[in-house]
Amino acid sequence: MTLRQTPFHPRTAALSEGQAWRRWAGYVVASAYELSHEREYHAIRSAAALFDVSPLYKYMVTGRDAVRLLDRVVTRDVGKAKVGQVLYTPWCDSEGKQIDDGTISVLGEQRYRMTAADPNLRWLHLNSAGLDVKIEEVSEQTAALSLQGPNARAILQVAAQRDLAGLKYFHLTDAKIRGIPVTISRTGYTGDLGYEIWMPWEAAIRVWDAIAVAGRAFDLHPAGMLALDVARVEAGLLLIEVDFQSSRRALIESQKYSPFELGMARLVDLGKGPFVGRSALSIEHRRDPRQQIVGLEVDWTEVERLYEAVGLPPTAPAAASRVAVPVYRNGRQVGRATSTTWSTTLKKLIALATIDAPHHVEGTRLQLEITVEAERHRASATVVKTPFFNPPRKTSTPP
Repeated sequence: MTLRQTPFHPRTAALSEGQAWRRWAGYVVASAYELSHEREYHAIRSAAALFDVSPLYKYMVTGRDAVRLLDRVVTRDVGKAKVGQVLYTPWCDSEGKQIDDGTISVLGEQRYRMTAADPNLRWLHLNSAGLDVKIEEVSEQTAALSLQGPNARAILQVAAQRDLAGLKYFHLTDAKIRGIPVTISRTGYTGDLGYEIWMPWEAAIRVWDAIAVAGRAFDLHPAGMLALDVARVEAGLLLIEVDFQSSRRALIESQKYSPFELGMARLVDLGKGPFVGRSALSIEHRRDPRQQIVGLEVDWTEVERLYEAVGLPPTAPAAASRVAVPVYRNGRQVGRATSTTWSTTLKKLIALATIDAPHHVEGTRLQLEITVEAERHRASATVVKTPFFNPPRKTSTPP
C-alpha cells in the first residue's frame, strides 16, 4: 500500500534534511526535519513550532439531531457546549471501555466537527439510527496545522491580521489568512500555548507560506513527531496504541481501559442523558479502578550510579521511548511504563505508566526497569500528578 501525502508535503519534504518519515493514518509525515529533533523540541518550549496534523480523522456532523447523536456517543455533555467552544472527550463501547478520544468543535447551530485518532465513521453511522443527522467524513477535505509555543499567538496575529489575545483555551474563531477562510482553535498536543488552524485542503500551501513568512521574526521552526512525542509526555497526554489500546483493537480483556483508568474521570458526565457505556461506567464509578495511568518521576541519581558501576557516563535518551518496561514494588511487578522520556525542560527522567491498584496513589515509591549494557536493573520512581509541565501561558487569557 502506497502512503498518501498531506497537502503540505511539497513544503515539508523540501525542509527535511534527513528525509526521516513515519506513517500516520496512511499518510507520510516528518519524524524530524533536522538530523536531530532537539532544536524542534526547544522551539515548542521557547519559541514556536509548526506541525502538519492533517492525518487526523475528521467528521462533520450536521442536522437537527446532530447534538443528540454526539451526546449518544461521547461521555461529555455536548448539549451544554456553546458555539465557538471545543470539547475534548472520550467515547466508549457498551462495556464502558474506551474506543478513542478526540475533539468536538461547535462550529455553528447544528454543525459540529469531530476529530479522532482512528476511523470512526461506521461507529457514528451505527449510532445514528432514527436520527435526523448527516455525517460526512472530511478528512481529505480539511487540512490542519498545529502552531505551538510561546510565540504562537504573535505569529498568528500577524498571519491572520487580527488580535487573538482574547481567544480562550479550548475555544475557536473564524478568520482569514491571505484571504483564505480558516478556523483557528486554541488547542494542541504539546501542553503549551498553542493553536490549530483548519483550512480547505486545496488552500493548504498558501496558509503554510503565510505562517512561515509571519514566523520569521519569531524563530518559527517546522517540527516533527519526535519532538511532539517528548512534549506530549511532559504534558501528560496519552497516545493510543502506545499508552492504551482502543477496545476495538484489544486482544485480551486486560488491554482494555475505561476513561477512569486513563485519568479522564473529569470527562465523564454521568448526569447527562443515556450514552453508550453509561451503565457500565456508572457501576465502575462507585468502585476504585483496577489500574490507573499515572506519571512517574525516576530517581536520576540512581540511574547515574547504574552507569557509573560499569564505567560509563549516564546517558539520557534523546527521543521518547514507546517500549513498555516493567514497574515493580517490593520485588513484584505492579505495572508497566509505556512512554518514557528525558525532559530537557524539567531536567528529569519521566514516564507515563499503567499501575495496578492500590499502588497508583500519588507519592508511592516504585521501581522502574532500566537497562544498562544489556543488563536489566531497577531504579526508584515516584508516582506524581500529571501534567509534568504545565505553564500558565497554556490556558491564560489576558484581561
